Amino acid sequence: MLATNQEPSQADLFRSEAEAFLAANPDIVKVELLLPRFCGPLMGKWLPADSLKKLADGGVRMPLSTAALDIWGDDVPAVGIALEKGDPDGICIPVPGSLKRVPWASEPTAQVLVTMAEIDSGETCGFDTRGVLSRMVDRFAELKLTPVVATELEFYLIDRNTTAAGHPQGPVIPGQTDRLSDSQVYNMDVIASFEPVLAEIYAACKEQGIPAETTISEFGPGQFEMNLLHVPSALEAADHCMLFKRVVRHVSRKHGFDATFMAKPYAQTTGNGFHVHMSVLDEKGDNIFDGGEAGRANETLQHAVSGMLDTMRDMQVLFAPHANSYRRFQPESYAPTTPCWGYDHRAVAIRVPSSSGPAARFEHRVAGADANPYLVIAALLAGVMQGFESQSNPGEHIETLEQVDAKEPLSPIWQEAIKRFGGSKLAEEMFGHDFHNCYTKSREAEEAIVSATITDFEYRSYLRTV
Repeated sequence: MLATNQEPSQADLFRSEAEAFLAANPDIVKVELLLPRFCGPLMGKWLPADSLKKLADGGVRMPLSTAALDIWGDDVPAVGIALEKGDPDGICIPVPGSLKRVPWASEPTAQVLVTMAEIDSGETCGFDTRGVLSRMVDRFAELKLTPVVATELEFYLIDRNTTAAGHPQGPVIPGQTDRLSDSQVYNMDVIASFEPVLAEIYAACKEQGIPAETTISEFGPGQFEMNLLHVPSALEAADHCMLFKRVVRHVSRKHGFDATFMAKPYAQTTGNGFHVHMSVLDEKGDNIFDGGEAGRANETLQHAVSGMLDTMRDMQVLFAPHANSYRRFQPESYAPTTPCWGYDHRAVAIRVPSSSGPAARFEHRVAGADANPYLVIAALLAGVMQGFESQSNPGEHIETLEQVDAKEPLSPIWQEAIKRFGGSKLAEEMFGHDFHNCYTKSREAEEAIVSATITDFEYRSYLRTV
């Protein structure tokens, strides 16, 4: 029995959670273990429901390399953590609070997020993406600071059938024969037409404890944005974001659609962004970004903004991890193209929507919806910490598009962003050698495959013309 002055361990917390969950849900047959990886959807495996105690006791394993599988689900030899080392196992560590029912499953099913720990040490492995964020949160905790985070995710509903060339098609409007093909921003008729799928997404989020709030129709045909509420935990915010994407995909399929978080699924319409709102509380619970009645960002918020601007180029490949990600960075497309900041200007990389009171915060607008939320939020915390330590100034805020265009742009080239991250001593120091090395190698490997692939467009353009 634990002494009264001893904090319960994560295993103890999850064991109690599992017992209560199974008592309240005796019909559960299986449990899905969900592991975040560098890129793409969650990986994992199924367990029978009566194996939850085994999971809590550290008796469930998966290959450590699972966290670094590429976008196609294959090992990346260059990373050096799979067959190169005998593909060793790691211990699956359940995340307390993440054990929930799966509303769309065909038989009674639960799910739980897990992280990967080394068998020898029991410590979270260095390249586990949730572990990367957890270590950044710990650095804030050492200063008695708590980041408060909310996320906004854009996605497209698309037809289950692609074109003959494999391109996406806008969804057929429920009850009609027409496809969505035009701009639909804030169109209430569009939201009403897709109410059954959107309502079920909300219901599934509520059942799984994901704080989904506002929904709007966005610019692209079949594009929507959902906002997740602020929570005083960067880890929970990232968990919510990752699980939200899973909810959207599965519920959409139930209604005959697919959903894509691809950064730029259509060449001529807006891409899918992933916007992060953040404030920081001190040990008294006060927002350290609160500028009072001045109506301008206080020095602390300016330091945070400056740190994110200073580190943005080094971190770009975390915000834009894939080849397609760089198609989103286009002028006048509501995707930022330069490291700059402003107050109420949606062309900037970092927007300050409020600088006074409890809601004082910044909004980071660079990442695409294809990015890993743990890594995006970790990169923002790294930037904020850098700003706090350097006490740097972000310079004048942006008010016009001309001022945006005058700034040196972020790299439009994937290879350059990978090289910049790989050579960044700051990124290595902030995230640790293991993650920095493994993530760099994984991006280099994916880029090499993409670059070596001859596309249909190339054949159509050059096969009989040159």
